[in-house]
Amino acid sequence: MPSLPSPSQPATITIAPLEVRSASLAEQAYDRLRTLILDRQISAGSPLQEARLAEDLRISRTPMREALVRLAGEGLLVRRDARSYAVRALETKEYFDCMRAREVIECEAIALAVGKITDAEIETLEADIATLGASEHSETEHWHFDDRFHMLIATASGNVVFPRLVEELRVNARLFRLHSPLHRQPENHDEHGEIIRALRARDAERARAAMRDHLRNLQEDVKRALTE
Repeated sequence: MPSLPSPSQPATITIAPLEVRSASLAEQAYDRLRTLILDRQISAGSPLQEARLAEDLRISRTPMREALVRLAGEGLLVRRDARSYAVRALETKEYFDCMRAREVIECEAIALAVGKITDAEIETLEADIATLGASEHSETEHWHFDDRFHMLIATASGNVVFPRLVEELRVNARLFRLHSPLHRQPENHDEHGEIIRALRARDAERARAAMRDHLRNLQEDVKRALTE
C-alpha cells in the first residue's frame, strides 16, 4: 500500500477541555487522545502539536507531554520533531503479521474459554449482536462491540497474558483500518454468531475453527480490497 503524504498542517479537531477529577490530568489526556485516535477522529499521519493540544484541553504542557510519550510508547503515535507527534500508519505487512499472531493466540484462548465462560456472558454477547443487527449503527459502535467480544473471550480463557496481547494486536489492526476502512459488518455478525454457537455448545474444536475462520476472513477481505 502506498504511504500517505504527511499533512503540512496540524490536525483540525475539536476537543473539549478536561475536567479536574481524581484521575491525573496526564491520565485524562491519554484517555481522551487514545479514544479520538481509535475512533478515527484523528487520521493517520496527522500531526499533533503538544502546545496546541495542551491549549485545547486547558492543561499545562507537562501532563500533555506525559500523555503523548505514553501513546508513543504504546505504538499509537510516532514523533515528528521535538514538540509534535503523528498518528502511526501501520504498514500492510505488519497488519498481516498482527492478524497471524491473533490467530495463534485467540484460537488457543477460545479453546480454553469454552469450559469457563458463563452462560450469562454468552447471553450478553448474543443480545449485543441482536441489537446491532436490528438497526443501523456506526463503525465506531461496531468496533466497540468487537472489542468487548474478543476481549471477553480472551479474559474467559483464564490466561492472564492473553487479554493484554489481544488488546495490543487489536490496536495495531485498528491503526491499519484508520486509513483502510473496510465495511463487513453483516459478515462479522454472522461469524460472531457462529463463534457464540460453538461456545454455547461447549465445543472447543468447533470454537477454535470458528475463530480461525473469522480472523482469516478478515484478512481475505483486506487482500481483496488491496487488489481492487
